[in-house]
Amino acid sequence: MRLCFLVEEQYRYDGMPVEVIAQLVAWGHRVDVLRPGSALLPLSDVVRAGSHDAWVLKTVSGGPGLSLLEAAARAGLTTVNDARAIRGVRDKAVAAAIGHDRGLPLPMTYAASHPDAFADIPSSAYPLVVKPADGSSGRAVRLVASPERMAEIRGELAAEGMLIAQPYVPNSGTDLKVYCVGGELYATERDSPLHPDRATRERRVPLSSEVAGIVTEVGAVYGLDLYGVDVLLGPDGPVVVDVNDFPSFRQVPDAAARVGRAILNLARGGSESVPPPLPALPPHQTPVPAVAGDGR
Repeated sequence: MRLCFLVEEQYRYDGMPVEVIAQLVAWGHRVDVLRPGSALLPLSDVVRAGSHDAWVLKTVSGGPGLSLLEAAARAGLTTVNDARAIRGVRDKAVAAAIGHDRGLPLPMTYAASHPDAFADIPSSAYPLVVKPADGSSGRAVRLVASPERMAEIRGELAAEGMLIAQPYVPNSGTDLKVYCVGGELYATERDSPLHPDRATRERRVPLSSEVAGIVTEVGAVYGLDLYGVDVLLGPDGPVVVDVNDFPSFRQVPDAAARVGRAILNLARGGSESVPPPLPALPPHQTPVPAVAGDGR
């Protein structure tokens, strides 16, 4: 099978996707790596029907990789994740609108192209979590305590483009990150970046059926196959605060093999070489059905 990975410089040496690429090559597949943020790309040769069995995107939000992935999809090529699904979560304002419309448990979300517009948010909604609509990897996420503080930092926020603001969800100071790969869920807990007094650590934790159901529904709503969901356990129950396509899959056992196998399943067809079987899942693993919209 021939695959094309679109990888930004930020992830050039990252375990995701480097280890996945190495695993696929070890299984006998051909993997071409394009770096859309730094290389000259002959588009007439690169994006053409039949060039690859699947294209896989691992880039920052707002990077040029998504445009190439969309071009590949228009040429009839399989993309991982679906290019339209990625666009729907890369823009956090769009993701919030879709999630609210489909009944996902999201915080109230405000969007503005300039922070001055946030002056209309009632003071009772504070503290607010403010982030760029195209942000990724926790970039420029701020906890804003009051309208006065919002006014003080508006110059910093103005440089970030479209913004979203959500009321802070009271929690224990830890975020729950749930990864979906191969139709199965893996949960980890990490100390929140909004609490800088705590060391940031990540560890595997059991996954409740309630959260598993919500995360499965997230995949169905956005049409994602490989994804991660950030969940806070608030006073009124679990709340979805972020959705990521092709995340780090940290703490997922045998992540490179599991992600590689999922990509091959999505690509359909190709090499007769059969990868070796994976080890048994941990006992607290929570299997779930494949989500809708996976293109299988």
